[in-house]
Amino acid sequence: MNETKNPLGEKPLNSLLAQFAVPSIVAMLVSSLYNIVDQFFIGRSVGELGNAATNISFPLSILCVGISLLFGIGGASAFNISMGEGNKEKAVGYLGNAAVMLVLCGLVLTVITSIFLQPLMIFFGSPDNVLGYAKQYTRIIAFGFPFLVLTTGGGHLIRADGRPRIAMTCNLTGAIINTCLDAIFVFVLGWGMRGAAAATVIGQVISAMLALWYLSHCKTVRIKRGDLILRRDRVARVASLGAAPCSNQLAMMVVQIVMNNSLKHYGALSEYGDSIPIACVGIITKVNQICMSFIIGISQGLQPIASFNYGAKKYSRVRSVYLRAISCGFVIGVVAFLLFQLAPRQIISIFGDGSELYYQFAIRYFRIYLFFTFANFLQPITSNFFTAIGKPTRGVFLSLTRQIIFFLPLLVIFPLFMGIDGIMYVGPIADFLALVVTIIMIVRELRNPRYKA
Repeated sequence: MNETKNPLGEKPLNSLLAQFAVPSIVAMLVSSLYNIVDQFFIGRSVGELGNAATNISFPLSILCVGISLLFGIGGASAFNISMGEGNKEKAVGYLGNAAVMLVLCGLVLTVITSIFLQPLMIFFGSPDNVLGYAKQYTRIIAFGFPFLVLTTGGGHLIRADGRPRIAMTCNLTGAIINTCLDAIFVFVLGWGMRGAAAATVIGQVISAMLALWYLSHCKTVRIKRGDLILRRDRVARVASLGAAPCSNQLAMMVVQIVMNNSLKHYGALSEYGDSIPIACVGIITKVNQICMSFIIGISQGLQPIASFNYGAKKYSRVRSVYLRAISCGFVIGVVAFLLFQLAPRQIISIFGDGSELYYQFAIRYFRIYLFFTFANFLQPITSNFFTAIGKPTRGVFLSLTRQIIFFLPLLVIFPLFMGIDGIMYVGPIADFLALVVTIIMIVRELRNPRYKA
């Protein structure tokens, strides 16, 4: 089929972006829902220490998403760029290698987590009174890592094949099962942390099986046995294109670990103690993930459209779809900002009761740390845009600006002078600096005359 007849190169951009972004948003929301649902049931049954325990385990979930993006978005970008260039044989090779790497990396992570469980929980910042709960929860969810990685990463590959609704269905099915089983295991059977973890793994297994079945029945290509044999050039190309979103997740994981340890240390020196800050920040981080799910979903919906049209040299369409994506992101950011500023106590109350100190810390953290929520859409969308057009180095750099270049140094310095309050003010400052860098980089890119041709 002539590539000019491909709907990615011909269909109106608004409908294309909606077609790919909405299922991507749902998929990201579903991924966040796994954490939010566990947080709700654990908070209501186990309480503050259970909430803190899920936050201690959270870096491993971030790492799973990072692996998923490395080979999921990387494989999808390589596939779509090659299809746009008319090289179908090369495209399907990227798809097969990406799927294999998703499974292998998930298995490796499970083994490492199981062997080094307690040292990892301590390294991630667990206080003594939280460690037992963290080990209970993580020991079980570790068995779901290969399935979580395959579901999340496989969803990107499925969307690249032109079936975003199938990817949405795979994720949504597992999330619904997880929610139902959470209620049964935690509230009815009283299994606590173990019940929430078991429900999560079962949902992930079912989602992964659906994704695996579809990948073996793609719409536009057929993956053969030879496409599953790992080749260095294929894996390198996929990894290079997925490096930007993966780097952002790895940076988030590093920040989360340093954050947990900082909250533990400076919390113990404050009136809040070492567990209240960890519990509150865990909940708030996952609530903010809901907002970011919309943003990241838009950036992922942008990916196949920008990749194909860039490969087909339709640069005006590439520019137009990017501008549409950031317009949508701005609206979502403003809505989230208003919610976080006006209703922080109501949001935190959903996840169980706490002392007045607990609510005091949560409200201040919401309003200060997440102050720049209205502008945080630009960096992830732009970072993924650079990846989609085959410029992964720029995407990687941009993805690291907020978390590593700005946030981490400030996270070390500010609390030395301001105590635990310093952690809160690091967020908006790092967000603002990353925003400035993003604007400079994207303006330079879009000034290229080819985008106006």
